[in-house]
Amino acid sequence: MRQETRDTKQGTRGYGYRNLIVWQKADELAFRVYLVTKNFPKSETFTLVPQIRRAVISVPANIVEGYARSSKKEKRQFYSIARGSLTEVEYYLDFSLRLEYLSEKEHSELTSLRDEVGRLLSGLINSTKV
Repeated sequence: MRQETRDTKQGTRGYGYRNLIVWQKADELAFRVYLVTKNFPKSETFTLVPQIRRAVISVPANIVEGYARSSKKEKRQFYSIARGSLTEVEYYLDFSLRLEYLSEKEHSELTSLRDEVGRLLSGLINSTKV
């Protein structure tokens, strides 16, 4: 359903960064993290929840910004920032599991998607070597 909404409302043809599989997967990761963090305890409203959300939304946002840059050096810089944010997300997911805010299943699914984004992002970074 989520994918259908994106395709029909925004479209993916001719929209530059939206055609990047790495951006699509990073966007999906951000969406899923936002959904699961709605169920975190109220005590985390001003601590862990904004930290993980800030990190996860930074990944697709930096991919978009890098995509818009004209030089390979600038592109790599923003893609590298996205990779750093993705590493932060990895930590927050593990920490949330330890606190039992995430189930094993949620953690496994999110970690698997995070790993896929990481592989795709590494490929994107390598393709923009100066």
